[in-house]
Amino acid sequence: MLSRLSRLPRPVALALCAAPTLVLLVVAAFAPLPFVLAQPGLTADVLGSKDGKSVITITGAPTHETRGQLRMTTIVATGPSQDVSLPDLVDNWFRTDRAVMPKEAVYPTGGSDKEIEKHNLEQMAKSQSTATEAALGYLKKDPKQVKVDLNLADVGGPSAGLLFSLGIVDKLDGDGSGDLTGGRTIAGTGTITADGKVGPVGGVALKTQAAARDGATVFLVPEAECSDARSELPEGLQLIPVTSLSGAVSALRELNKGGSVPSC
Repeated sequence: MLSRLSRLPRPVALALCAAPTLVLLVVAAFAPLPFVLAQPGLTADVLGSKDGKSVITITGAPTHETRGQLRMTTIVATGPSQDVSLPDLVDNWFRTDRAVMPKEAVYPTGGSDKEIEKHNLEQMAKSQSTATEAALGYLKKDPKQVKVDLNLADVGGPSAGLLFSLGIVDKLDGDGSGDLTGGRTIAGTGTITADGKVGPVGGVALKTQAAARDGATVFLVPEAECSDARSELPEGLQLIPVTSLSGAVSALRELNKGGSVPSC
């Protein structure tokens, strides 16, 4: 091959050598890549209602009217079976309202779209149960006497755990004066454990945008994700880092009193 190329005019030889590289580049440009494209998703007020039914319903203990909102936040990502090509990636890379994320970071379990949807809904159901346990434990309420129903099962994943716990606490321990929210729209994210520890979730920079879009002025963020939350922070949105349910409750109450609260 080299001897044949050596007898060809230089431009022709260079063109022949470049052809395989060009083909590889074209193939790479349109080949599916192991990434998903994400953007700000819906938010939902856990103190409000969905489809005409209260998101949080409590029986077995007196509850209080609440003011303000506690909005859980989400992101929307391309599905696990949806191909993302190099042009898609480049188009979204520099947009502040989009994110390019490794597929395994969003869909760690693998599987088909239906399998992953089922897994995410199971995670949400488990998160709701854990959030109830954490809230009742914080308030020292007997779970055998107090029953909590959560009506937001069609939103997948565990990242609303903290907001569910705060909503339960507000309804059971509030006094109707906006005990936790102070009448504000508070948003946030974070997993919760049964003993009230708050964990990271991912996609925080997009969730802050969803929160600001829907009127939030305060955002509760897992402390470990402060830097991500600051990266594309919307103007006028105050970040409060949290590591536990008790810390989140204390921070909100201190905020309502005009006191000093943690910041990222």
